[in-house]
Amino acid sequence: MSDPVWAIAIHGGASAPSKEDYSEEIGFMRVVLTKAKKQLSKGGSALDVVQEAVRALEDSGHHIAGKGSSPNTDGKFELDAAIMDGDNRNAGAVGALRGFKNPIDCAREVLDHSPHLFLVGKGAARLMKKRGMERVHNASKYYKPAVSTPVEKGQLQHGTVGAVALDSEGRLAAATSTGGLLNAVPGRIGDTPLIGSGTWADERVAVSCCGQGEFFMRCVAAADLSARIRYTKSDLQTAASCVLEDISLMGGQGGLIAIDRLGRVTMPFNTITMKRGFATWRDEIDVKVF
Repeated sequence: MSDPVWAIAIHGGASAPSKEDYSEEIGFMRVVLTKAKKQLSKGGSALDVVQEAVRALEDSGHHIAGKGSSPNTDGKFELDAAIMDGDNRNAGAVGALRGFKNPIDCAREVLDHSPHLFLVGKGAARLMKKRGMERVHNASKYYKPAVSTPVEKGQLQHGTVGAVALDSEGRLAAATSTGGLLNAVPGRIGDTPLIGSGTWADERVAVSCCGQGEFFMRCVAAADLSARIRYTKSDLQTAASCVLEDISLMGGQGGLIAIDRLGRVTMPFNTITMKRGFATWRDEIDVKVF
């Protein structure tokens, strides 16, 4: 009897290189993948695994998400996240959320406990308070921006984090979280929490994107990848490459991770670096930056 098929992929954002040594980030991502691998091999659900993986990446401070988020021009921290269950296409998302430790957990609360799919700002905060989600009471002490100075013109510095998974029951799920752009306009929301743009999961594929969100929104990138598989019968790698090519042709930069229902993984990007890694039922764990 063959082993159950499962797979997990994670990313820590696509960007211009900010340093020479990424050994700490690589080591931490291996830890995240090792834990996810153990959960999936024991029958854990894809939805729970991607949530936990993204939560760990948020808490690490290595990326522009969670603890490593960047302030906007008002000096406030507004965070976005989304999670989607490919088994039934249910989803939850939060945008411009202030004062809560783990946006991905807040997105899961929307999925599980709200009749709505996407909540922003004060409305999202109201539900999270009601649900007792962990707060950040002193933002200046808690947040340690992974990027503290603007990069040179033309360079991309994004640290969005994400995870996609296939579990042993054949269910796919995706989760993405971001702390936004350094010095963004207050209220700016990118592709991360927009279902179909930065995050998507259905019965064919799970996708999490990172990069210049406005371009991914214009391409409805994550859902487009699934549509290419469905309507053109493209394989996973071809569909992902075509989506990223469209973004490149418009002048956009970024990358994505995706897993299909056969456990195949692809992680294309058009930037110099994208922190990324995967593990599968074949006992593989691989993490790369360049």
